[in-house]
Parts: sequence; structure tokens; C-alpha cells
Amino acid sequence: MTSSKTVGNTPPSPPGARKSTPRRLLLIAFALLAGTALAGVLVVVFALAMAYPNLPALDTLTDYRPKMPLRIFSSDGVLIGEFGEERRNLVHIGEIPDVMKKAVLAIEDDRFYQHGGVDYTGILRAAVHNATGGARQGASTITQQVARNFFLSSEQTLKRKAYEVLLAWKIEQNLSKDQILEVYMNQIYLGQRAYGFSSAAQIYFGKNLKDITIAESAMLAGLPKAPSAYNPVVNPKRARTRQQYILLRMHTLGYLTDAQFETARTETLKIKTDSGDFGVHAEYVAVMARQVVYDQFKEETYTRGLD
Repeated sequence: MTSSKTVGNTPPSPPGARKSTPRRLLLIAFALLAGTALAGVLVVVFALAMAYPNLPALDTLTDYRPKMPLRIFSSDGVLIGEFGEERRNLVHIGEIPDVMKKAVLAIEDDRFYQHGGVDYTGILRAAVHNATGGARQGASTITQQVARNFFLSSEQTLKRKAYEVLLAWKIEQNLSKDQILEVYMNQIYLGQRAYGFSSAAQIYFGKNLKDITIAESAMLAGLPKAPSAYNPVVNPKRARTRQQYILLRMHTLGYLTDAQFETARTETLKIKTDSGDFGVHAEYVAVMARQVVYDQFKEETYTRGLD
């Protein structure tokens, strides 16, 4: 009796059937990955939305009143003494020379007037630069720096960074760009007890801010990143290297013409080595005057900006 079993009559698999299983697995894996990423984004968005109402008020920015030192002047208006922890000359944005603003923007935040507090383009650029082995770059905007300096600690945590981003958004909603830049340029520490660029111009160059040159502005703009490391009194070589880089950035961004760049690049700077030298030696008179004021105002003497 012959068997009814036929060998080799199994129909062939349809074309592409063998490939369908790996492709299906790949699609499933992609869907799972996309779902996980979406869930992560939703969790982050929810957390940020919950944190936003608990952010601090911005009164210290909208009604900016920084600590101001006591200044003693002679009868003919010459400064003979300055007393206080923070040496600062408060200047409004319209009084800050354009070249000083451009020097700061060139090195700290060249897209300041385009972003909304957080520069996503800058973050991507810094990430690519860091991943390709270049010198490590940050991507904090000027607005983020203001948020950090006024409201946050210096700890390096994701929580603090999240609050920094939220505060930057809130600041941008409540202050104009010029107001933010004005606060930044008056508040930032620049070494030698100098707070703000107006005070730094006087301490490092013995000049009013309105009188500084392009080369001097680039030197001052290099200080916020590391006031000690780029202090032209303490580290003149490092300070000059950073100044030259900032001048190059200003030229690349179109802030300087070829002629301006070449002149600034070769300018010899005269740095004051004694930040306490006021040009007039009347220390005894200044100390006596300070005591008279202190007897009346006590500790407020050194923060109210009396003169």
C-alpha cells in the first residue's frame, strides 16, 4: 500500500516573508522607544508646569537696587575714597557704550536679542562642539546667568538647571531685553572687588566706562567667565589671550570692521596695578569722613550709595 504523504510539495513562502519578522521587531522596538521618550517628555513638562508657580518673585530685578559703596569726594568733585564690600557704579543701559555691550554679547550670548531666555541653537552647537573633542563650551544665556546669580546656588544638579531654565523664561516675560542686560552689566562680579563694568573700567583702566576703547572693552568682557583667571593685573598673559579671542569674535560677528579689529588687536593697554589709587592722596580725610557718615547710618553706610 502506497503512502499518501508527499515529499517536497510544501508551498514556498511568499516573497519577503522571511524579512517581515525582523522588520516587525524593528518597528515594535522603535514604537517602544518613541513611547518611552514621549512619556519622559510628558513627565518633564508636567514637573516644570508644577514648579513654575513656585518660582520666586522678581522684585529684586524689576526694582533693581544693588549694594552701593560709600564714596568720599573732595570739595572740587575729585574722588578720594571708596568704602564698601562691593565697588559699583550704577549705570543705565543708555549710558553703556555700544562697544562694551557688543564685546559682552560676542563672548557671552551673541543671540541674546533673538532667543527667549534659553538658546536651543547654542545648546546644540555646544553639544556638537564638546562631542567632537573641542574645548568645552557652555550654553547658558545672559538671562540664565542673571537667574543663577540672583536666585540659585552654584550646585551642579539637574534640579537647579531646570529651575534656571524656568526662571529665565519668567524673567524674559517680565523684563525687556535691555532691562535684563542692564541688570547683568551692573551686577556681575569682575574681580578686584569690582561689580559691574562701570566700576571695572575705573578699577582696571582708571577711566569712565564711556571713554574705554574697543581693546579695553574686550579685556573687560573676558572677566565674567573667571575673574581671577583672566584678571589683567594678576594674569596678564591669560587675560590678553582671552581679549584677543573676544576681538576675533567681534570681528567674525560683524561688530568690528577690518580696520577697527586691527587697531584694537595691536593696542597696548595700560592697566592700573593699584585698584585703591584714586590719584589724590587724602586717605586721612576720607577715613574721617567715613566715620562721620557711619555714626549716622551704621552698616547701611556701605550699601546705600551715599556720597
